[in-house]
Amino acid sequence: MLLGKDLILATKPFAKEIRARSWFHTISTLTLLILSLVGTLLLPILALKLACSVFAGLLLIRVFIIYHDHQHHSILTNSPAAEVIMTIVGMYMLSPTSIWKRSHDHHHKHNSKLFSASIGSYPIVTRKKYQEMTGTQKFTYLAIRHPLTILLGYFSMFILGMCVRSFVSSPRKHYDSLIALILHVTVASLLFIFIGWQAWFFMFFLPFFISLGMGAYLFYAQHNFPGVEFYENKNWVYEKAALESSSYMKMHPIMEWFTGNIGYHHIHHLNSKIPFYRLPEVMKKIAELRNCKTTSLSPKAVSECFKLKVWDQESNQMIGVRGLP
Repeated sequence: MLLGKDLILATKPFAKEIRARSWFHTISTLTLLILSLVGTLLLPILALKLACSVFAGLLLIRVFIIYHDHQHHSILTNSPAAEVIMTIVGMYMLSPTSIWKRSHDHHHKHNSKLFSASIGSYPIVTRKKYQEMTGTQKFTYLAIRHPLTILLGYFSMFILGMCVRSFVSSPRKHYDSLIALILHVTVASLLFIFIGWQAWFFMFFLPFFISLGMGAYLFYAQHNFPGVEFYENKNWVYEKAALESSSYMKMHPIMEWFTGNIGYHHIHHLNSKIPFYRLPEVMKKIAELRNCKTTSLSPKAVSECFKLKVWDQESNQMIGVRGLP
């Protein structure tokens, strides 16, 4: 039975991209996205515009995962063309390279550390710490983790978190956050003024609202689910954190395609160099990875994830705050 570092070593043969497949997935996804966005403009029936807009929103999730893998250097490495494309994608998705890579790399290095995991992730406090908070601190903490905040991830996580806060915190380091925000607002304004509200809504707002809201939830639920483990920094072990603190999110194959297999999150955290299109292959070949903690997109699973608020160190589990003194 593979354990610890032996399990990580077993995944290394899969941490090699197939360059032709990487380009195929990138080009085909971007082409479908462009066609669906054009469809929101040219198709004459509102129902068809709506269908294209929703399709574009789902495709943007896949585009983001491709960008995410490129930032991990798991696909299209050392390609000047890919570097240009992904820089544009990062700007377009309100996740410019400087802030996304810094925060996401921190997340991978500190995933599930109880006292240093909040950068690049949703904050976690212990039950004891929560009970010691002031009313204002409790409100702020719960507001960040509230379902409505996550649903509005377009505004809360990406516009405010990725762009505004990063630029305000370090203008020189994150000047690209300001550029992304200015371009975003400019394009939205031009669409609304010169083409009309339908173009703005179907081509711009709805796809971003769907993709970034869904992205915010996926990021939340993959590390906030029943059975998740959190550790004090001194007890933290990389491979254990990957398997015990990252979920396998069961999805329909169609949703797996739209989400770029990000549901295989425990494998991604075990070895982030594995290209997204090889993650199912890894799970199929390595039996130990099939014995994992799971969640799903079912209403029941979503509700169970949202109920979890604080880490109870006595029972070693995430709990809600109702009934706490």
